[in-house]
Amino acid sequence: MSTNDSCQVSEMVVGRRTRAVRLENEFLRAVILADKGADIYELTYKPAGLDVLFKSPWGFRDLGSIGPSAADSQMAWIDHYPGGWQEIFPNFGAACVYQGVEWAFHGEVATASWDYRVLENTSRRASVRFEVRTTRTPFRLERTMTVEAGRPELLVQERLTNEGTVEMPYMWGHHPAYGAPFLSGDCRLDTPGQRYKVIIPQVSPDRTWMPDQGDWPWPNVVGRDGKTHDLSRIPGPESHLNTLGFVADLDEGWYGLTNTKLGFGVGIVWPKEIFPYLWLWQELNSTPGYPWYGRVYVMGVELHSSVPGAGLLKALEAGAARRIAAGASLEIEFRCLFYQSSRGVKRIRPDGAVEPA
Repeated sequence: MSTNDSCQVSEMVVGRRTRAVRLENEFLRAVILADKGADIYELTYKPAGLDVLFKSPWGFRDLGSIGPSAADSQMAWIDHYPGGWQEIFPNFGAACVYQGVEWAFHGEVATASWDYRVLENTSRRASVRFEVRTTRTPFRLERTMTVEAGRPELLVQERLTNEGTVEMPYMWGHHPAYGAPFLSGDCRLDTPGQRYKVIIPQVSPDRTWMPDQGDWPWPNVVGRDGKTHDLSRIPGPESHLNTLGFVADLDEGWYGLTNTKLGFGVGIVWPKEIFPYLWLWQELNSTPGYPWYGRVYVMGVELHSSVPGAGLLKALEAGAARRIAAGASLEIEFRCLFYQSSRGVKRIRPDGAVEPA
């Protein structure tokens, strides 16, 4: 594919019947599952020929293909978790009941079918808009995704609208999960955070050095083993480790995850006033029980609006849930990009420019 005819939108089917959109230029290819949460299921850096996103061991399943799924919303969410990158809205973490309605685990939009429309499909620029209305809450969410020739980035523009006549609380995040062969012990994570905090007990405390709670200067954490661990250095698959916590007090909203051996990385840059927390989830061939059974090597580096990640009620109790007025809209823009580096990055600017380490 030459630079002059690099951009393209194409429609496809994933699985037996799931509508999907392939969006690409000469540097990257993204496959977005319109009928499954508008998940970014594939994110490939073409020069390396590698999809950086994790894939679950049970693979992709069309929504409804294994029904009836579980009554428990967390188990139902996991039943159809293919890996990749989900949008988490309007709830994050545990299901809860708010004003008489259950807000499901990780919200509504990641298990909904989204409508989409191709806005532009030229050799220089390709753009698709996805849209969904929630059913248990009065929200409309629009996401426009764009690639341009000559730029190794995916531009994401979102508009959140409260179509109801009352103010509404919400939690909002993006849940990209990275996997092998991109994810390895050669990876490092750079982000301008000041603190790392743990406020939720670890899933398998007997298989991690991570304490169940604490607050440390990023990236060095004193573990339950009494040792200091550098969270910017990613353990390899032989580590048999799981961790969960978040980076706070960000100077700016960006991170870069670099595989120093492969010589490239993936980064996201976002407005930190919308997503002030960066949740880090590592499941590195560790947890022996459901659903991983010690068989997955994955790391989530997730931008989020709120803490704790334990459902809306807990966020409301902590004063950390966001609110949007009746009839109001909120617009955001962020970028996901690839870059070449064998040392990591010093900074990713809001325009997507990468300053090497």
